[in-house]
Amino acid sequence: MAPEIRDGRFDLVAGDPAAGGEDLARAVASGLRAHEKRLPCRFFYDAAGSALFEEICELPEYYLTRAEDEILARHAGEIAGAVAPGCALVELGSGSARKTRHLVQALLARADTLRYFPIDISRSALLAGATGLLALHPGVSIHAIEAEYEAGLAKLDEPTPNGKLVLWLGSNVGNLARDEAARFLGRLARRLTRNDRLLVGIDLRKDKRVLERAYDDARGVTARFNRNLLARVNSELGADFDVTRFRHVALYDDEAGRIEMHLESTCAQTVHVGRLHLDVALAAGERIHTEDSYKYSRGEIEELARRAAMRIERTWLDTGERFSVNLFAAGA
Repeated sequence: MAPEIRDGRFDLVAGDPAAGGEDLARAVASGLRAHEKRLPCRFFYDAAGSALFEEICELPEYYLTRAEDEILARHAGEIAGAVAPGCALVELGSGSARKTRHLVQALLARADTLRYFPIDISRSALLAGATGLLALHPGVSIHAIEAEYEAGLAKLDEPTPNGKLVLWLGSNVGNLARDEAARFLGRLARRLTRNDRLLVGIDLRKDKRVLERAYDDARGVTARFNRNLLARVNSELGADFDVTRFRHVALYDDEAGRIEMHLESTCAQTVHVGRLHLDVALAAGERIHTEDSYKYSRGEIEELARRAAMRIERTWLDTGERFSVNLFAAGA
């Protein structure tokens, strides 16, 4: 459901649905033809996937959301004090924006109004997040951008004379390999002015058992989330995946410091992807890689900032020291 538009306080820069479909088609064609099959995690978040992820965030095993929310609730005032009153708020991968409300409230305590620019590939998530924020905060105007990160930032052409606070929460940085994360942050650093700050949520290295439970919960919600990727390929590309013939696998590689998620074929089978005229043979036990989630030590976070030509001004941890929120500024 679209948010109520109050006094011109909401607008949406819509993505190109055709472009999104072609992007999925290219990724499926290349990923399922590869020797080690893969599907990118950015395609998890159709409407059904976004709803399942919200359910994951409520699971007892999935500590990440609660830990980050605790940090933001306790330290929102300090974070808001690191930027100028009246700054703009930009969020990469905003999702439902539930945790963002702590920062919105803190920023509004320092200025009467706030311009918020959520960037997300899921239109349903953008609309849901906007609905909640508009209802709670009369001083907010929302300029939503339906796009991937860098395409969304490129569309952010409104001036921000008081600077901006850019959010990248949820440990989404962990979905990028370490080299790729450093390159992306380096490109982002070049977009920041001396008055801008970047707030990044980063999950910390910890016991393997805790991590594997977080990504393979007892209720099987994460398994449904993972298999929904195949259901999306069925719906949008005319494939005939039988999702019941795939097992959700989540494994932690301690040396690499990452959780790996896969979909494992439980039998020998051939899947047809109609729109691509593609037949995909899968052996019993063969896996389709769907996601990596890298975890960081404090030293690895400092190295990430150094490689991106940025500096860390503050780091906050939850009481269990499971998760970190880091304030970056451009310039080493």
